Amino acid sequence: MSPVVLALLLSGSVSASESAPAAPPAPPPVHVRASVDRTAVWVADRVTYTIDIVCAGGVDILIDDLAKEKLRLNGLEVISTEASVTTDASGRTTHRLRYLLTTYRIDMPSLTIEPVSVRYYAKRPGQSLQEAAPAGEVQVPGAAIAFRSTLPENQPAYQLRDGRSPTPRRRLLVRAQQAGFACVVVALVPAAFLVVSAIGRRAARTPRRSKREVRQDHRSTLERLRALDVATEDDRRRAYDEISAAVRRYVAARAHVPGPALTPSELEAALAANGGRVPRESVVALLATCDDARYGSPGALPSAQACRDALTEAEQLLGGH
Repeated sequence: MSPVVLALLLSGSVSASESAPAAPPAPPPVHVRASVDRTAVWVADRVTYTIDIVCAGGVDILIDDLAKEKLRLNGLEVISTEASVTTDASGRTTHRLRYLLTTYRIDMPSLTIEPVSVRYYAKRPGQSLQEAAPAGEVQVPGAAIAFRSTLPENQPAYQLRDGRSPTPRRRLLVRAQQAGFACVVVALVPAAFLVVSAIGRRAARTPRRSKREVRQDHRSTLERLRALDVATEDDRRRAYDEISAAVRRYVAARAHVPGPALTPSELEAALAANGGRVPRESVVALLATCDDARYGSPGALPSAQACRDALTEAEQLLGGH
């Protein structure tokens, strides 16, 4: 083979190799888009910041990196967040996050959202994202939102009201206001009479208990306490409920204090301030024992004998006064 032919063959092979197309670059495992639905806001306007993250098959992000607490805002506040995730037939996962933002400040001409770094992971069967080492991270773009107001810029103070005195109203409007007040007062008088009469009728319908009825109720309470069985734990709890209710009713009737609505310590203070018609120490100690039994742990429930002693003390208290 002649040298000329060999040179032609070599040059042809080199040009052929140079003309071969290069392999296309591999697509990134995570693609990020971020946008806002408006570029300028007024005070208390709403703006939506949307992040779309598309992950290739076998790749996912750590969604905690996009929590609203990690969103760095300058002059903006987060009102609410919304997140959704979808997976298509090819295995690509798309995360969409929407942040509803607003501002209540007037001292910042530009409101910004700073970029956020998000870690992504290669998913493996049987392994959670928290256990895997990050394969890399992507940057979520931030955004800048202009603040627009009708107030003039670079002004240290704002004159909200001018110095002019209000325009005096016409005499007819002044008289109309006075007449309106008079009509309101006249309309309130019969309404007040109706309210007073309704309260009187209601008080008249409420029967007052006679002393005989009070004594009968007192005797029935004592008989019910004497008939209580304290063999089981449920019986003892019911017995302590009956003792507490009976003693509190007795205190309310004798000392005129809201016995059913007070704790033992509050009842002790009320009885100390009210006078000595009720044996304060005995009442408070008995009610404290009842509350410990009613609201304590199951293992702290007193024995049957202790419950009988409490019943005897309640009978002596109610029967002796």
